[in-house]
Formats: sequence, C-alpha cells, structure tokens
Amino acid sequence: MDHKQPTLVKGVSEIPAQAILDISEKMEREEMTKQNQSKEQFVHQVFENIAPKYDFMNSLLSFRRHKAWRKFTMKKLNVQPGEKAMDVCCGTGDWTISLGQAVGSKGEVIGLDFSQNMLDIGEEKRKKEGNLEHVQYIHGNAMDLPSKDHSFNYATIGFALRNVPDIKKVLSEMKRVVKPGGMVVSLELSKPIFAPFKWVYYAYFNYILPLLGKLFANRYEQYSWLPESLKSFPDSRELARIFEEVGLERVETYLFFGGIAALHIGYKKDEEV
Repeated sequence: MDHKQPTLVKGVSEIPAQAILDISEKMEREEMTKQNQSKEQFVHQVFENIAPKYDFMNSLLSFRRHKAWRKFTMKKLNVQPGEKAMDVCCGTGDWTISLGQAVGSKGEVIGLDFSQNMLDIGEEKRKKEGNLEHVQYIHGNAMDLPSKDHSFNYATIGFALRNVPDIKKVLSEMKRVVKPGGMVVSLELSKPIFAPFKWVYYAYFNYILPLLGKLFANRYEQYSWLPESLKSFPDSRELARIFEEVGLERVETYLFFGGIAALHIGYKKDEEV
C-alpha cells in the first residue's frame, strides 16, 4: 500500500510544511490577541482619565451636535414603553438615560461600560434625573456581554465602536443579545464625504482637538489618540457592509453634518433563534 509522505520544507526536512503553517498561524493569532489586549488596556486608561471632562469634550468633538444626532436616532428607533435595551460602552450614560425614559418604569435598560469612572458619573446622572429605578449600570466588556441570547429589543453603542479591539466581535455580541427582529444601533463619528469640508474637519480633528484637550482637560496625549482611532475606522459604507457580514439585515445608514458622524441600524433576522 502506497502511503503519502508529508511535504517537507526545504532545509528543515524534519519539519512538515503544514506544521510550519500551523505554527505561523498560531503566532499571528497570538500577536493579534496581544495587540487587541494592548489597545483595550490603553483605551481603558484613556477613558478612566478623561471621564470628568468627557461630556464637555464630546461637545467640542461633535461641534455640539451629538445631542441632536442622538435625538434623531431615538426618533428612528421609536422605542416603546415596556421594551428592553442595552447601551453598550455607555460612557457617562446620556443615551442610557434617554432609553430609560423612553421604555418607562415597566421597561428595562442596562448601561454597560468598562470604565468605572464613567459609570460613576452615569449613576450620579441617573439619581439626579429621578424615576429611573429600571435603569442599571454595570461594569463589563463589550467583547463579552454578560447577558443571555435574545434578551433585548435594542442594543446601542454611541461614539465608542471605533475604540473597541474587534468591531465584528462587538457587533456580533450585540446581535446575540437582541431578540429576533430587534435592532443593533451604532451612532459614531465617521469620515466626511464632501472634499472641502473633509480637509477642514481633518485639520480640526488632527491638530486643534488635541490642543483643546490639553487646554480644557489637561490631556493632550489622550485627545491626540482620538484622531488615530478614526483613521483606521471604517467609513460609513464599509461599516454598513460589516453590519451585513455579522448577519444583520435591512441595514440603514444616515449621515450627519457632511458625514462627520453616521447612524447605522441593523435588524436581527426574525427567524434567528
């Protein structure tokens, strides 16, 4: 009986070629994991440090338009009393609170973030707002959401998707926890599509914003990192494709202010159980 011999790598005849490929792939996976962990640790440090000035700097970052964008998003979602939502990477909790007000006392909203300093500010806001006992903040990781499958009507993430180590993993987790027919929603900074405005925006984002971070928050390094987070982030069309790649359907895209921000809404398949 003729047995096939494993292919050997020239010069290292004792090691099969497949073994070399397996080792190479393992090293690449380990390096990617290391990079993701490094990014996650750095982002965690950034947001722990900037938490007290986060809301103010958000206004600078979005030309004071982020509240209007979120209001538009809430109209599109048409959240109903009694429904359930998870606000992923909730930061200081503004969107979490808006969702809590929309679902009412018979609903349920969870705001999740990995920055305890952000959550502490969110909790203070919740108490100050009043009548939001059905809103809960929890410390957790967007890459591994601590909720059962098919638990929520909505999973939202605002101005944070560009900061996660793995966009597809986070969107997949958000899809997992929403009910069939539920919505996965991202409101995020994006890349302008109108050329003259694009140049002005990138000048602001790359050079002026870090200086404002230094002036108002005494955090030059943290705010100089924010432009880097957008450079590698997909544009609105690419992000819509990623929504589809993770299994979401009927993906809707809305651009704001010349494309500096974008809203993406994807639906979990009705039959997906």
